[in-house]
Amino acid sequence: MSWPKEKLGNVVEILDSMRKPVKSADRIEGPYPYYGANGQQGTINDFIFDEPLILVAEDGGHFFDRLRPIAYRIEGKTWVNNHAHVLRCNPDMDISYLCHQLARYNVQQYLTGSTRAKLTKGALEQISITKPPLEEQKRISSILDKAEEIRSLTDEVPTIREKLIRSIFSNMFGNQLVSQQPQNDFLQLSTILRKTTNLDPRTKPNMEFEMYSIPAFDTGSPQRLCGSEIGSSKKILIENDVIISRLIPHIRRVWIIPEGRTFTKLGSSEWIVFNSDRFDPVFLQCLLSSDEFHEYFMNTVAGVGGSLLRARPSVVMELYIMCPPLKLQNIFARNVEAINSMPEVNNLASLNVRSLSQEMLI
Repeated sequence: MSWPKEKLGNVVEILDSMRKPVKSADRIEGPYPYYGANGQQGTINDFIFDEPLILVAEDGGHFFDRLRPIAYRIEGKTWVNNHAHVLRCNPDMDISYLCHQLARYNVQQYLTGSTRAKLTKGALEQISITKPPLEEQKRISSILDKAEEIRSLTDEVPTIREKLIRSIFSNMFGNQLVSQQPQNDFLQLSTILRKTTNLDPRTKPNMEFEMYSIPAFDTGSPQRLCGSEIGSSKKILIENDVIISRLIPHIRRVWIIPEGRTFTKLGSSEWIVFNSDRFDPVFLQCLLSSDEFHEYFMNTVAGVGGSLLRARPSVVMELYIMCPPLKLQNIFARNVEAINSMPEVNNLASLNVRSLSQEMLI
């Protein structure tokens, strides 16, 4: 059924004149939440509002990321700064329904500003929303509230999975994983460092490569690029390499180069590359990502700060790491594989929840 459309300014009262920004240096912490464009930014010792409201980002919002909300609900005693519009619903508008509709609304056509996108109050009032009868709004919002609960649970899956893997790792191998001195059943990292050869992909401009760059790690998968698209010489990687980034080392980046790929694999010079038949790659990845190893790793850092910080490979190679029996490592790897295979259905459910929201609010 097609419901009528209405301008947002006709179904809410905008309370922007009541909001007040307070610089963080001047803000006195207290019992009341202090809100901005994308959520709570701290606490304060006083409040402006004390009712259920919707906040919509005015500037600094996630306007170009449809998976992240630009609107959210607040209630109780609160303070709002000038980076979020404050909306009070009219009696014939269900607050939960409207918030669902606004949260991922594509507002790009309403934005102004060349350097910092802004959704002005005037533009906000012109946004077109779907307005079914109040009872239908409540019915739809109750479904979407439940769907949002499910989505929240699926979003927690990666964290739960990681904690489970860490727990299994700790129970199987203990907590003494790294040493600066030789120990029984420990190997020095220098003995498993793989000396790589370099390739300049520009010499093969039409050949397709699998590029394991630092930005690619942050997206979760390697880039597929032609040689002409890669601007410098790179390390040749092979399957079962375990690579760790020495660049900006406080961010833990440890990657296993997978088996069964047909393309030549290349990696940035910022990767330190390990490969050994004494280690299962999954075990080695988990060890190199552990809190204990990370602490040692950070102690090898040199540089002036920010993007110039790098771990020093020569110092890293002096460390010793635990080398338990390979059979035990393999058992751990099979457990990790089983755990990682479980969230597939949950990820699909999360996508379906978002699809449901979009379909019900049209």
